[in-house]
Amino acid sequence: MKIVLAVDDSAYSEAAVKALITQFRPEGVEVKVFHAVEWLRQLPQSFMFGEGPTFDMDIQARRQRSIETAEQLVGRVAQQLQAAGFQTSTATPDTDPRHGIIDCAAEWKADLIVMGSHGRKGIDRLLLGSVAEAVMRHASCSVELVRLPPSPAPAPEVS
Repeated sequence: MKIVLAVDDSAYSEAAVKALITQFRPEGVEVKVFHAVEWLRQLPQSFMFGEGPTFDMDIQARRQRSIETAEQLVGRVAQQLQAAGFQTSTATPDTDPRHGIIDCAAEWKADLIVMGSHGRKGIDRLLLGSVAEAVMRHASCSVELVRLPPSPAPAPEVS
């Protein structure tokens, strides 16, 4: 079985990793740990007005840091999966996560995509979109969304 595990640096992705480890036996399972590097999105607003002799080098340095951070993330997750007995590979393309996850799964002929869901609603979902929803709608394979359990309500204070 081939599984694409889409991760970001969040508790939702940690929950997806744990779910994958607990739900699947490592025998015969290959996992591709995927993280889309969106380095242009991570640029500070001030870079829009950048100029000068070192501006190009600043942008390239920022891009390189984004790539290195992504590679560290997928490497850390891959090591965790390998410790549990899974065969792993990694991918950190410079792409939009929605398209990148779908394309990776199609090209690799994945049987399943596993990813965490932030569960955004309302205006956050409208403005930020939903990667999970886009992947569910357009993936050519099955998709498993992992959510964090709801936080327990705080106990009422007794006066």
